[in-house]
Amino acid sequence: QVALVESGGGLVHPGGSLRLSCAVSGSIYRINSMGWYRQAPGKQRELVAGITSGGSTKYADSVKGRFTISRDSVVNTVALQMNSLTPEDTAVYYCNAVGFRSLYDSRRRYESDFWGQGTQVTVSS
Repeated sequence: QVALVESGGGLVHPGGSLRLSCAVSGSIYRINSMGWYRQAPGKQRELVAGITSGGSTKYADSVKGRFTISRDSVVNTVALQMNSLTPEDTAVYYCNAVGFRSLYDSRRRYESDFWGQGTQVTVSS
């Protein structure tokens, strides 16, 4: 059973910083990409930042220059450093991993999606 466990959410004032972390546990053959999504009340879940196994990154326009995603492929962790937070960043943040559960899936190129349980980030004065 693969599990993604997030930590680091909380309440922060506007302009403040938070660092989210996510650790993957369980048996998984290979993780190809990892990322962070968020969902605010009444809105759809959106990609915040993603990083591939090769280290390529992408960011939502709204967070470029403020957020930084990093990954340790050896221990299967991903982090999101969030600076200059605004109330519009308030949401539940979810860790995501995409990869192959097994060698068999790898040979078939069958990827699976894995999600964390979410961590609340609230930016408020």
